[in-house]
Amino acid sequence: MKTSRLIFALIGLLLLLPQAFAFCGFYVARADSKLYNKASQVVLVRDGKRTALTMANDYQGDPSEFAMVIPVPTVIEKSDVDVMEKAVVDHLDAYSAPRLVEYWDDDPNVDRREMLFFSGGVDAFSDRSAHSDGARALGVTIQREFSVGEYDIQVLAAEQSTGLITWLNQEGYKIPEGADPVIASYLAQDMRFFVAKVNLKRQARQGRTWLRPLRVTYKSRKFMLPIRLGTVNANGPQDLIIYTLTPRGRVEATNYRTVRLPSDVDIPPYVRDEFGAFYLAMF
Repeated sequence: MKTSRLIFALIGLLLLLPQAFAFCGFYVARADSKLYNKASQVVLVRDGKRTALTMANDYQGDPSEFAMVIPVPTVIEKSDVDVMEKAVVDHLDAYSAPRLVEYWDDDPNVDRREMLFFSGGVDAFSDRSAHSDGARALGVTIQREFSVGEYDIQVLAAEQSTGLITWLNQEGYKIPEGADPVIASYLAQDMRFFVAKVNLKRQARQGRTWLRPLRVTYKSRKFMLPIRLGTVNANGPQDLIIYTLTPRGRVEATNYRTVRLPSDVDIPPYVRDEFGAFYLAMF
């Protein structure tokens, strides 16, 4: 007799946070345009005190002029920033994604047993002087300013959230409602703000119509992923997929409950033809 089984075996370093969790920064838009991100992918690599953070983001709205604002624990230099190809993140996504593998296990009674195996792929941005003077009057210091790829980048320090928000507004950006207390909480931790704005002319010269992921590298004792700012761009539930890579051990959140996905569970054979819908339904 031939029987079929589906077995869960999701193994890897992929953390999916499907509800109020969010991208690790927020989007600021010109005028009244609205930008929302519903799905973000972050590659977080940690080795000793060195962290490399790659951010690939989905967004909805007019991207003609917008910026990402990301809290960082230290000053970021130009040499610390790279523009990555989305294929790198896509490779990690494909490598770690659950998938069905069909095989037969020899039965001691001669019958062949058909099996479907569900597994993961891995174990376990004028006048610079006047510009700076205006910022200083609001308690904002432009610590670094440079361009990388299609992005114009500034690293900002601020004395208070109201000054930073006022300065961004004066620069023509509309700050999402609810950002003030979140920014204040990061300033209280002595964090800087990494502002990456798209230079559309440079992007057009490159022949690109999409935004490539940004990678920021820094050294700090703080091992953290600041995700609270992303919630101010929320327009309903958001997905944040984090791929964490370390030389050894496993990474788990300390301030959110870790929920394990089902593993090593027999499921009906018909899931073979509805695996995508079945996997999404688990959440």
